[in-house]
Amino acid sequence: MKDREQENPWTTLGRRTVYENPWIRVIEDQVLNPRGGPGIYGVVQFRNRAVGVIPVDEEGYTWLVGQWRYTLNRYEWEIPEGGAPEGESLEAAARRELLEEVGLHTGRLEILLSGVQTSNSVTDEEGYLFVATDLTFHGAEPEPTEQLMVRRLPLDEAFAMAENGEIRDALSIAGLLRLKLARLQMKASGDSV
Repeated sequence: MKDREQENPWTTLGRRTVYENPWIRVIEDQVLNPRGGPGIYGVVQFRNRAVGVIPVDEEGYTWLVGQWRYTLNRYEWEIPEGGAPEGESLEAAARRELLEEVGLHTGRLEILLSGVQTSNSVTDEEGYLFVATDLTFHGAEPEPTEQLMVRRLPLDEAFAMAENGEIRDALSIAGLLRLKLARLQMKASGDSV
C-alpha cells in the first residue's frame, strides 16, 4: 500500500495544448483539485533538457556567462548552460554548450547533479549539471540569438556570487553550491581538492 504522501490527490479531467513552438509546449488541464473542486492547471513542457556546466581549470578558476535575459528584462550572470534536444546525450550537450558559450573543450566531464527541478509548480523541466576539467581554449562560437560576455574568475568568487544573490539563475546556484559542498567534503575527508 502506498503512503498517503505518495498518492496523487489531483484528478485530470481533460488536457489540451494551448500553445507550442520549437522550444516549449503549454498544456492546460481541466482538473479536480485535492479538495475535489474544479479548476485548471497550466504546465510548461520543455522540448529540451536543461544542461549546465561548471568549467574548472588547474588554477581554480571558472567561467561565467553574462547575457540579457529577455524574460526578466535584465542582465544576468550564470554558468554556461543550454538545452539538450532529443537524440543528443546530456554529456554531448554540456560539451557543446561549453564550446559555444566559453570556447572551451573539456577532457573530463563529471555529473554533479541530475534531475534538478527548475520550477516544479509550473514546468516539468529538469536540469543536469556537470563539472568540466582538463580544459583547452578554442574560441567561443555563440548562437545567433546570444550576445554573451564571458568572465573568468576564481571559483570561490563564483561561489560567493551564488551565495550573495549576484547569480540568480536556479541551475547556476544549484551547481555552484553543490560543487562548493563537494569540495568542502573532500577537504574534510583529507582528499585533494
